Amino acid sequence: MKRILMGIGAAAGMAALTACGAAGAATQPSSGAAGAAGTAGGAVAPAAAASTATPRCTTADLAVSLGKPAEKTDAPGQFDVPLTYRNTSDHTCGLYGVPGVDLVGPDDATFGPVYHLPREDNGVKYNEVPAGTTASATITVLTPSEGGASWTPTSLKTIPPGQTQPLTADWPAGLPVLRQDAATHPGTYVNGILADPA
Repeated sequence: MKRILMGIGAAAGMAALTACGAAGAATQPSSGAAGAAGTAGGAVAPAAAASTATPRCTTADLAVSLGKPAEKTDAPGQFDVPLTYRNTSDHTCGLYGVPGVDLVGPDDATFGPVYHLPREDNGVKYNEVPAGTTASATITVLTPSEGGASWTPTSLKTIPPGQTQPLTADWPAGLPVLRQDAATHPGTYVNGILADPA
């Protein structure tokens, strides 16, 4: 069975702030507060122990596939594409964090043939993947507006968190991507890994 150890100390800290009347602080979690709770509170210690006891999944442990794109209901023209890692080894390994993702396609006149996607660190804090099971991240894709410049990748290269060697998958046919390589907040990015249902 998968174990997900989510930042118990941070949740407890937020509850304490609410009880003291600091409602504004409770509604906006602070990474600094979570770090302080993790070092001072004994409740977070098991998470650290578990994460070191189970090694991270290596690239050799995994196979990757892309799911069917689904358009966001609240953002027309933006799609979510599941990026699923399957543990093909014979042992449990840890898969958490944000993977690296490059989209590879035609040579764009401005940006070239590779689109390095920015990362959103919004996945689970820790996740174990038993042999034969999966965990997924999501690639959020902004497509070009009608009549705009179109660039459609042919493949995806992804490096699992904590690794250096990539895995490759075919990009979904007919899903163009708006190139925003130089944008501060581009509409295409990769999200953190989540635990898939058992």
